[in-house]
Amino acid sequence: MSKKYTFLFFCLINAATFGQNKFTLNEVIERARAQSPASKRVATTKETRYWEYRTFRARYNPQLAISGEAPRYNMNVQQITQQDGTKLFIPVNQTNSFANLGLQQPLRWTGGTISANTNFNFFTDNALKSELWSGNIFNVRLDQPLYAYNSYKWDRKTLPLKFEESKREYVEQLEFISQNASEFFFRVISAQIDEQIAKFNLANNDTIYKIEQGRYNIGTTSQDKLLQVELQLLKSKQDVAQAKINIQNASLSLRIYLGLKDDEEFQLVLPEEIPLFEVKLDDALQYAKKNRAAYISFERRRIEAESEVARAKASRLQNASLTASYGLNNSGAMVGDLYRSPQEQQQINVGFSVPILNWGRNKATMQTALANKKLNDYTIAQDEINAEQEIITQVRQFELLRLQIEITKKSDEVARERYNVAQNRYLIGKIDITNLNIALTEKDAARRSYLDALRFYWTSYFNLRRLTLYDFASGTLLYTPDAD
Repeated sequence: MSKKYTFLFFCLINAATFGQNKFTLNEVIERARAQSPASKRVATTKETRYWEYRTFRARYNPQLAISGEAPRYNMNVQQITQQDGTKLFIPVNQTNSFANLGLQQPLRWTGGTISANTNFNFFTDNALKSELWSGNIFNVRLDQPLYAYNSYKWDRKTLPLKFEESKREYVEQLEFISQNASEFFFRVISAQIDEQIAKFNLANNDTIYKIEQGRYNIGTTSQDKLLQVELQLLKSKQDVAQAKINIQNASLSLRIYLGLKDDEEFQLVLPEEIPLFEVKLDDALQYAKKNRAAYISFERRRIEAESEVARAKASRLQNASLTASYGLNNSGAMVGDLYRSPQEQQQINVGFSVPILNWGRNKATMQTALANKKLNDYTIAQDEINAEQEIITQVRQFELLRLQIEITKKSDEVARERYNVAQNRYLIGKIDITNLNIALTEKDAARRSYLDALRFYWTSYFNLRRLTLYDFASGTLLYTPDAD
């Protein structure tokens, strides 16, 4: 009779799942990495980091720009002071046009800027009907801060590292998405297993209740045992109802995470095939130090701390700068006159501002930067230890998970076999309902333990990939430094 109800139960399960999409763990992960909202956020962040790096690169390229006014018209009455101190108010009716073409290049090594310009100015006095051209035919200018903080120098050290760090973070985030997808996957499949267990137990408890009713009617069992079986049957119905709610909630969470349509039904396949590979601790640490974004971050943070020390050191001499320029300029009634015997134009200027008394502010600023650098070094050293310890813990835990799967799988088989034996013994009256319920509880617990072992294994597998950016199952790197 038990076999008949078991057969009917699985027929019902097959009928319910007919027409649904069946997803494996790999298929769920592929969908999560390709179309989930999380993957889109990660891809957008990667694109943002790329364009930020392109902006940084573009800042060091020559910049060619044209500017001007064409025209600027002015008609008003202006106050003109005469040589004897008297003032005259003269009507003015003028038109000015100006154009400048400039090429500017930042100097990466010194932090200054060199530029070359040519400009023209056309002036018209509309009242007097006179015209005048003037302009700088050619002008070269150097603007150089003295003893100043060179942002170009430090950006060249930190920003390429930050860009490289962002590329590795992108791959790590994809692995984190895989890990999260596997968590959502197993929540759904756990709910599916719980529903199967609940329906299976309901069918068996219904059969047992009918048997106990028959025994009670002929006087071979007590009312107490009959009521106990009835309570067990009612609890099974409650478990089925709760299992349906749990599977709906878990499926909704997975659907939202994957970005699936609301009307897309699916059934998940339990991933019982485990890849066989060995994880050596030394290899895991080596791959992590070579590939992880965290180790790039450690180097970048050290350089940024050194940069702040350099900034504090440069702040002791304020606003010191050198400006030098050389060019040719001229004026004339025609534009061609500008090129006839142009005049030399030279300029050099050194400016500075040195604080004489600031009550130890410069020293305090410098010591603060040095203390922050020391604190940063300590923090990075601790972060390196934590990162290494995380990998060590994950590798050692992973070594035990495969053994745990073997043990829980065998326990699941033994518990199911024990329940079948206990059920048959109950049917012939060799054991009471209490011992049968104990066997049932152990069977369900063993099944859930096996499922938990699979979940821990797969989430740990993807976490290990994230920590090392290396797939030990296929023996391939998940990231190469020259990847875009």
